[in-house]
Amino acid sequence: MLYPELFRSMEQVRWNMEQDVPWDQFDPSLLSEEQAQTIKMNAITEWAALPATEMFLRDNRHDSDFSAFMSVWFFEEQKHSLVLMEYLRRFRPDLVPSEAELHNVRFEFDPAPPLETLMLHFCGEIRLNHWYRCAADWHTEPVIKQIYRLLSQDEARHGGAYLRYLKKALKTSASRAVDEARAAFAKIGVLMASSRRTQKPLHPTNLHVNQSLFPNDTVQSRLPDVSWLERWLDEQIKFDDQWEKRVVERILFNVSQLFEQTFVSVQDLNRYRKELAQRLDGGAQAAA
Repeated sequence: MLYPELFRSMEQVRWNMEQDVPWDQFDPSLLSEEQAQTIKMNAITEWAALPATEMFLRDNRHDSDFSAFMSVWFFEEQKHSLVLMEYLRRFRPDLVPSEAELHNVRFEFDPAPPLETLMLHFCGEIRLNHWYRCAADWHTEPVIKQIYRLLSQDEARHGGAYLRYLKKALKTSASRAVDEARAAFAKIGVLMASSRRTQKPLHPTNLHVNQSLFPNDTVQSRLPDVSWLERWLDEQIKFDDQWEKRVVERILFNVSQLFEQTFVSVQDLNRYRKELAQRLDGGAQAAA
């Protein structure tokens, strides 16, 4: 069971919103209107940890260990939204999200295979860690720069915790179930590391999750400014090819550790995915 150990380790490094954010260093001359608007959009996006947690708990009823860990993940992710709103409350109260704006990103996600969802969020944490590091560099006001650094560190720790659960899935399953888990992880790994093939930012908040609500079934599509994420990445924080390369390299590095293989490129991982698919298909035919 991983939850007790993860709880203790995250408790030891958890930051305090009053003590670890240098509120007294705020410099109004260094906060632009453009930057302030992005903070509002990000605060609303982070609120989507609420429906994500509801999804995780629903789809992981069979796994009390992981479900218990959600208490830690949910608390820390909701604090991200809270600290961004607190920043606005103190320094730009006119931009604090309304309760209706927050509630609009709480909607039901369709059921999905839990292992694929776990891998999706693992890769999402890696990507978000890099997005927030880039955002910290872009911002000029010192308090919000520090807030984004704190958030990026949290996302890195969350990714590490998800990796522990990915490894656990490969250790506790029967032989065929291990291959099925590997196939699920490899499939999502290829998707999330293939960002250059799509114009869409690859993160769980920007993926379609409720067929009955399509096309308004992504978190980003339910923000007050639905085009915010792409503009934030491309034109504002300028998350360029070099940043994206770091994300892909980090995903491939971790997947290499997970599978105890070496994947230098997405193509390497995709070949491994196809091998797993053929092995599973052959096993199914033999059983039949």
